[in-house]
Amino acid sequence: MAKYKPQHARLLFIDRKIREKKFPNRTTLAHEWEVSTKTIGRDLEYMRYQLDAPLAYSSRERGYFYTEEQYRLPAMDIRESDLFAIYLADKLLAQYENTPIHASLTSVFRKIEDSLPDKLAAGPDNDQARFTVFPPFATVILPEVLATVFTCLRHSIRMEIDYKNPGGMPVQRRVDPYHGVRFEGDWYVVGFCHLRQAVRTFSLARINAVRQQKERFIIPADFDFSKLCGSHFGVHWGEEEVVVRILFAPSVADYVRERRWHPSQTLEEQADGSLILTLTVNHLLELKRWIFSWGDGAQVLEPPDLVEDIRRTAQRMISSNGSHCP
Repeated sequence: MAKYKPQHARLLFIDRKIREKKFPNRTTLAHEWEVSTKTIGRDLEYMRYQLDAPLAYSSRERGYFYTEEQYRLPAMDIRESDLFAIYLADKLLAQYENTPIHASLTSVFRKIEDSLPDKLAAGPDNDQARFTVFPPFATVILPEVLATVFTCLRHSIRMEIDYKNPGGMPVQRRVDPYHGVRFEGDWYVVGFCHLRQAVRTFSLARINAVRQQKERFIIPADFDFSKLCGSHFGVHWGEEEVVVRILFAPSVADYVRERRWHPSQTLEEQADGSLILTLTVNHLLELKRWIFSWGDGAQVLEPPDLVEDIRRTAQRMISSNGSHCP
């Protein structure tokens, strides 16, 4: 039976044979690994010139050996073309600063970099400085809150939180954390709220304090986060699905066309260059905020309740602005 033949496995095999001081050559290595001598030749060249292996050939023994006993094969086999993805991912880590996972992820990336040969290190052709990643605006979360919530999530431990809704007073709640969500610069925890006796979503930025409890819990078998948030727009969701149609003016229609805003969306091109976006959602709070972000470039066509809600909100905004004018 032919051997499993990825290059890294062959490199480990060649390295082991050399360390056994048996002076292997291309023919013996190719025969044992069941590949061609040309393949082994390319592997040896790769080890010598890309991995800086101190390879030498002994004419007397008719085989290869290491001139430096302390040499160790790098832990990872990686092509130079893969470096871009590593460096870009390293940049993307910025959005997780001040979270418990940032230090761990950074440590992993440092280990990856340390395992690379010097010849594959970043140079002028793949300099990270040529790329910048602007992370989203992040909410302010107390470090001890984030660390404790993450611990309770990972180990299915009940927690007690002091939670403050906007404009309200902190309320104590006992929560079984089921699922963590990162969305637009904020972390959320989805779990069973013992106060409301229902699954709720909590922003970690609104948790003033958290206390790990002794009780553990079991996530119900019927809890499926992917189904729960299937037709959501944002991080909130409800029970009933609603079909929403929005008309975008020609001046902003191109911006709408170039992104996929929701899995259910459909686009209807209009003769004047405008565009009707139709989508099915199960919560309107964040969709409403998104609609307002387009100003007068967006007009809700249906459902009627949302049309009326948008109209009343716009009128209150006008009245409020007028009341502050001198």
